[in-house]
Amino acid sequence: MRVTLACAILCFLSLSHACPKECSCNSNSKVVDCRGRGLYDIPRKLHPDTQELYLQDNRIRGLGSMAFREIPFVRILDLSNNSVTSVSPTALLGLRSLQHLSLAYNSLRELDKRLLGPIHSLSHLDLSHNSLWGLPGAMGDSLRNLSHLGLAHNRLTRLDRSLLETLTHLDSLTLQGNPWRCDCQLIGLKLWLETYLFKGGVVDEVLCSQPEEMRDRDLQKVPYQLFHACMTTSYHYLFANIHHLESERRLRGHTHGNHAHPSSHTLHVPMAIGEGFGGGGGGGGGGSVPECETKQKQRPVNLRHAIATVIITGVVCGIVCLMMLVAAVYGCAYAAIMAKYQRELKKNEELAAAQGADHATADEKEPLENAIA
Repeated sequence: MRVTLACAILCFLSLSHACPKECSCNSNSKVVDCRGRGLYDIPRKLHPDTQELYLQDNRIRGLGSMAFREIPFVRILDLSNNSVTSVSPTALLGLRSLQHLSLAYNSLRELDKRLLGPIHSLSHLDLSHNSLWGLPGAMGDSLRNLSHLGLAHNRLTRLDRSLLETLTHLDSLTLQGNPWRCDCQLIGLKLWLETYLFKGGVVDEVLCSQPEEMRDRDLQKVPYQLFHACMTTSYHYLFANIHHLESERRLRGHTHGNHAHPSSHTLHVPMAIGEGFGGGGGGGGGGSVPECETKQKQRPVNLRHAIATVIITGVVCGIVCLMMLVAAVYGCAYAAIMAKYQRELKKNEELAAAQGADHATADEKEPLENAIA
C-alpha cells in the first residue's frame, strides 16, 4: 500500500513539472528549447532542474516579477529577438546560478539597477540591438564577474566610467553602432579604453556621431588636444565653486556661530582629469555647468583646502620646471658663445704668434745684409 502511494506521489510530481507542450525538452542535458514557437509569455510547468532555457524568436513583450521562479538553477537564459519592452526589477529574482543572459534584439529603453542585484555569477551579458540610453552605475556590483558585455547598436551617447571600472574580469566589449557624443564627458571612456586595451581586452570601434566636426571619427584615435578646452573650463569651475563655498561658509559662520555641522556643507567639483570627464552617472552639482562639464559628485567641504593645495602645487611645479628649462637653454647658449669666443681668441693668439715669428726673422736678416753690404 505504501509503495503504491509513493509511486503515485512521484508520478504526480513528475506530471506537474512535465515539459511544456510549446517546447522540446531534453531530460539528460536539462535543456528546454522554446525557440520560434510564437510565445507571448514565459511557458509554465518547467522542470525545476532546468539549466538551459532558449526563448529566442518569440513575441514575448515583458518579464514580470519572479518570471523564472520555477527554474532556480538555470545557467543559460536566452530571450533574444523578442519584443521585450519592460523588465520588472525582480524578474530574475532567485536565479543565483545564472551565467549567460541574452536580451539582444529587443526594445528595451532602460534597465533597473536592481535587476541583476542578487546575481553574482553572471559572466555573459548581451544587451545589443536595443534602445538603451545608458546603464545604471549602481549595476556595476552585479557585473564584476562579466567576461563579455554586449552594448552594440543602442542609443548610448556616453558611458559611466565608474561602471566600467568595476568590470575587472571583462575580456570582450562591443560598443559600435551607438550615437556617441565625443565631448568632455567622454574623456573618461577614452582613458578607460586605452587601459583596457593595454591589458589585452578586446573592443570594437567607437565612432563619434557628435559634434559634427568629429562625426565618424574613432574615439581611440581622436587626439587629446581636441579636449583641451575641457580641462580649462573644469579648473575655472573648480575655483569658482571653492570661492563660492568659502564665502557661504563665512556668511553662515557670522549668522549661526559655530553650531553648523561640517557635514552640512558639500563641494561640487569636477573629478580628477581622466576620471571626472567620464560617463553620465553620478550626482549633480549646484549652479549651471557648461555643456562641456561632467555631472559633479559631492565631496565634503573639508577637502577644499586639499584640492586647492594640490592644484596650486601643480602650478608651482609647472613654473619651476619652466624656469629650469629656461635656465638650461640659457646655459647652453652661454656655453656655445663662450666656446666660440675661446676658439676665436686662440686663433688670434696663434695668428699673432705667427706674425711675431715673421718679424723676428726679418730683423735677423736685415743686419746680415747690412754687414755684407
